Amino acid sequence: MSNVTLILLAAGSSTRFELDIKKQWLRVGNQPLWQFVAEKCEKTKLFKKIIITSSLDDIEFMKYYSDFVFIEGGNSRQESLKNSLKEVDTEFVLVSDIARSCISEEFLQNIISYRGKSDCIVPYLKVNDTIVYDDQTIDRDRVKVVQTPQLSITAALISALEQKEEFTDESSAIVANGGSREFILGQSSAHKITHIEDLKKLQCLNPPSNDILSGTGFDVHAFDEKGEMYLGGVKIDSQYGFKAHSDGDVAIHALIDALLGAAGMGDIGMMFPDNDTAYKNIDSKKLLKRVVTKLCNFGFVIINVDLTIAAQKPKIGNYKLQMRKVLSTILNIESQRVNIKATTTEKLGFIGRSEGVGVIANANLKYFDWTKI
Repeated sequence: MSNVTLILLAAGSSTRFELDIKKQWLRVGNQPLWQFVAEKCEKTKLFKKIIITSSLDDIEFMKYYSDFVFIEGGNSRQESLKNSLKEVDTEFVLVSDIARSCISEEFLQNIISYRGKSDCIVPYLKVNDTIVYDDQTIDRDRVKVVQTPQLSITAALISALEQKEEFTDESSAIVANGGSREFILGQSSAHKITHIEDLKKLQCLNPPSNDILSGTGFDVHAFDEKGEMYLGGVKIDSQYGFKAHSDGDVAIHALIDALLGAAGMGDIGMMFPDNDTAYKNIDSKKLLKRVVTKLCNFGFVIINVDLTIAAQKPKIGNYKLQMRKVLSTILNIESQRVNIKATTTEKLGFIGRSEGVGVIANANLKYFDWTKI
C-alpha cells in the first residue's frame, strides 16, 4: 500500500487565463482537464488517495464525473491546501496543480523515490538566459525555477502551514518553519498553464471532442389572475400572469432545463430551488444569465435552441421575433439560432381549457475549442 497521498489543486479562478472558461474545465477529448490529470495520475498506482480541491460550485458538477475525494478550496492556494491536508492520512503528501497537466509517470516516480531524504523534495529547472534583478546582472547558476509537484513529509507541511505568512509553494513554507528541502532536476515538459499561450506548449493534450450535446426541457405553469405575464423574456399583453415562485416565465424555465440537460448539469430545481426566498418573484432572465455564465465557465458553447410554446391563449405570434432577440442576446448567439414555435392543443387538456401554458425546449451545445485560440 502506498504511503503517499496526492493533492491536486484546482480551486483557482483562472483570472490570468484571460478567458471566461476556467482552465480546469478545458476539454481533452470529452474529459475536463482536471479529470484528465487526475485519472492519468491514478493509473500510475503510486498513490493511496487522490484529493482534488475546487470551489463548491465546481465540486457539485465534478461529482457527476468521478468519485475522487473532493475538498472545497479556500481564498488562497495555501488555504485550499490546509483544507485538503485534513483528509490526508499518509506519511507523505505530493502536492501539484491541475494546471501542470503533462507530468509523466517517470517524473512522479523520481520525485517519490526521494521520500524521507528531506522534509520537502522540490523539482526545479535551470535558467539558461541572462538574469537581471533590480538592474543588476546576477549569476544564473544560482537561480532555480521551482516546479510542482512537491513531495513533503505530511506532518512537516501541516506544521509549516500554521504560519500566518502566505507562501507560493510548499517548500518555502517548510523552510521558513525551520524544515529542510532538497532540490532535484525537474522536467520542462511539466509546464504549467497560466496564460492562453501556454496551451501550445503542452504536447500531451488532445483537442476537445467535436460531439454535439443535446438536451430537452419541459415546463408548465397555470394561469393566475394576479401579476403580469412574461414568456421568452418578453412581457405579454394578457389579463393573466402565472402561478409560480419566480416571475413564472415558463419558456425560459424549459430553456434552462434544456441547457442544463445538454451539459449534464441537472435541472432548474436543483440550481434554483423553489423553496429559496432568494428566487421569490425573480426575473427569469436573470436565472438564464446565470446558467449561461456557468455553462461558459465549465467549457460549453451554445449552438442553438428551439422552443415550442403550447397555448390556447394568449396568442404569441406577434411576440416571437422579440423573444428571439431577447433570448439570443442572453445566450450570446445569433437570433437565427433561437427558434420560437407556437401551437395549441386543439382545445384538449388543461392547455386547451385555457388554464395554463406548456413549453418544450431543445438546446444543443459543444465544447469550447481551445485549439483555435
